[in-house]
Amino acid sequence: MDNSATPPLPRSAYLGGLAIAIGGAILFSTKAVVAKLMYRYQLDAVTVIAFRMLFSLPVFAAIAVWKMRTDAPLSKADRWRIAAMGLVGYYLSSFLDFLGLQYISVGLERLILFLTPTFVLLISTLFLKHHISRRQWLALAISYAGIVLVFLHDLKGGGADVALGSTLVLGSAMAYAAYLLLSGEMVQRLGSLRLVSYAMCVSSVACIGQFFILRPAQLLVQPLPVYGLSLVNGIFCTVMPVFMTMMAVQRIGAGTASQAGMIGPVSTLFLGALVLSEPVTNWQLAGTGLVLAGIYLLSQKK
Repeated sequence: MDNSATPPLPRSAYLGGLAIAIGGAILFSTKAVVAKLMYRYQLDAVTVIAFRMLFSLPVFAAIAVWKMRTDAPLSKADRWRIAAMGLVGYYLSSFLDFLGLQYISVGLERLILFLTPTFVLLISTLFLKHHISRRQWLALAISYAGIVLVFLHDLKGGGADVALGSTLVLGSAMAYAAYLLLSGEMVQRLGSLRLVSYAMCVSSVACIGQFFILRPAQLLVQPLPVYGLSLVNGIFCTVMPVFMTMMAVQRIGAGTASQAGMIGPVSTLFLGALVLSEPVTNWQLAGTGLVLAGIYLLSQKK
């Protein structure tokens, strides 16, 4: 923590920011559980993600319109970059994630997605020639050991489905890592609120458009619980976590907020057990512990 750059926060303000960060991480992780509940109504990933975006799009569109009126116009280059970010970071990443959830447990899904910071590090090393320290290599090894532990355990029970689902979610994590790298410089120039709202609008249009291309419009007529779950997915598991995370970063900094996000995979593991009756095994707990230890090590300053 760089206390020399900014005055220390009062304890109450710090705890408030920490609570917001933890709440955002738990809400965002809950989308996997909600998706699993929606699959019980014979919906597929294309339909589930379209309903999610139908409920979240109005909020992001309202913010985007507000920012268009109050901020300077975007350059043509920035428009293309935001379009690419929306397609890679939210559309492709979300689609692969929801697709993978049809085959694997929410606990394994959340653990794989939690490797996103390690992918950011690896991509930075391979393509941007950033140096990886010995401590970072150790963090990567510990994290991946945890994933392998849970994956091998689940593979015995699910076979090819677990392998396919894990590969899809792995692709989701890689796509989101690419989005984070693309957004780094633009966040500084455009601001997170503007960037996220624009990118989410692009993603929403892509997800909803994909639905109407691939599925008949009659599928929009669903039992009432599907609309309720979609509302939860769109507002409580998408819109709220995005803004809660931004508020937390503003209050306590990105480093502390990202560490608080480590509660995500743990909460999903136990929510899956509570809501979906997915078993919590010693293997899963051990793998979760290793992943959390690796990410925590990665989040520390050199």
